[in-house]
Amino acid sequence: MMSGVTESRLRALLVREEDTFRRKHPESTRLFERAKKSLLGGVPMPWMTEWAGPHPVFLKEARGARVQDVDGHIYVDFCLGDTGAMTGHSPRAVVDALIRQAQKGITAMLPVEDAIWVAEELGRRFGVPSWQFALTATDANRFVLRIAREITRRPKVLVFNWCYHGTVDETFITLRDGVPVLRKGSVGPPVDPVLTTKVIEWNDVDALEEALSPRDVACVLAEPAMTNIGIILPEPGYHQALREVTRRYGTLLVIDETHTICAGPGGYTAAYGLQPDFVTIGKPIAGGVPAAAYGFTEEVASSIMRRKSDILDSSDTGGIGGTLSGNALSIAAMRATLSEVLTDQAFEHMIALAKRFEEGVQGVISATKAPWHVVRLGCRVEYRFQPNVPKNGGEAAAWINPELDRFMHLYALNRGILLTPFHNMALMSPVTTEEDVDLHTRVFREAAEELLA
Repeated sequence: MMSGVTESRLRALLVREEDTFRRKHPESTRLFERAKKSLLGGVPMPWMTEWAGPHPVFLKEARGARVQDVDGHIYVDFCLGDTGAMTGHSPRAVVDALIRQAQKGITAMLPVEDAIWVAEELGRRFGVPSWQFALTATDANRFVLRIAREITRRPKVLVFNWCYHGTVDETFITLRDGVPVLRKGSVGPPVDPVLTTKVIEWNDVDALEEALSPRDVACVLAEPAMTNIGIILPEPGYHQALREVTRRYGTLLVIDETHTICAGPGGYTAAYGLQPDFVTIGKPIAGGVPAAAYGFTEEVASSIMRRKSDILDSSDTGGIGGTLSGNALSIAAMRATLSEVLTDQAFEHMIALAKRFEEGVQGVISATKAPWHVVRLGCRVEYRFQPNVPKNGGEAAAWINPELDRFMHLYALNRGILLTPFHNMALMSPVTTEEDVDLHTRVFREAAEELLA
């Protein structure tokens, strides 16, 4: 009962909410049964089975900060495609740009002028001048790891326990009783990540020093605040130590801003004055269209150019690229998103709403005396059913209660709210409203009162 909720109470409430779900979603149920005959597990991707309820609801349409399912239910969407739709669904500026570009050509393996504008804008926002494009943040991270190894001639990378950087093979590693091991659930790993990767806990400067001192680590790959095991913020001084130690041992620093762009227009990097060697980003920068980018400093660019024959000329065998990367359609969507949607004014609105969301949740926690807490990073908010704020991934993972998380998601879904299925994360978009936030506060209060009764 560490979360303040008895198992019997939670089990009874879950049964009730599952029954409610079944009654309200007959068409989604019909489609799911049909889908099981042609889609593995009845879904296009395995992670879609993680939605609360007996099966996911099927989408009819999504606009702005609303989603409608095939049974006609409309939801306030705080999931927003797990950041992919942080712009809101189908923003007008992006839709118009896609229509214009689609009529002129979608992909041709040729550069377009818009790519220059996007690279310049990303450079202005994140402070690194040279950029390349990919289709997913996973690929951006993969490409950067290869470049870092090529530049440094070192074999290892370093990540943080319970990190997430897409489906990058090297990152599926964790600590078990302090010993690096393959993360549970990793499917058919081509190489044991213990051979390629060092893993330490976030916020541990001594462990960082020990891991980098042998000078065999090409780069540290890090979110500037962990987000996939809940929001875990850096302790004061940690980023300064991270940058100082990496420089002292000749290790490159990669900051993955794919989720932490929630901190502002230039992500955590700009908001807190970080100085990485590489920045990677994907998901929201093209308004929901698959697109990603990776940027690097002049020093890194010079190192790449000195190895031109190894990196730039290895178009088919170098492991960096992708025929559709940098396609004209994705680039047009990125330009529209960066110029007209994810603007400074939009972030001011989104961050103000996240503060309101945080205050609403904290008010409920205080009123009910629940042993829970809430954390915010920019326009992203997360609550956990544990009393203490964890300082690293290991502490956060130790407190996970999958059934309690599932109940909260299902309770919210049954009352018109979508939360990110993997954890209790809510994200604000430029078109989210105060009324949307207040609806969540009301539903969260009702759930807490039922759970703690």
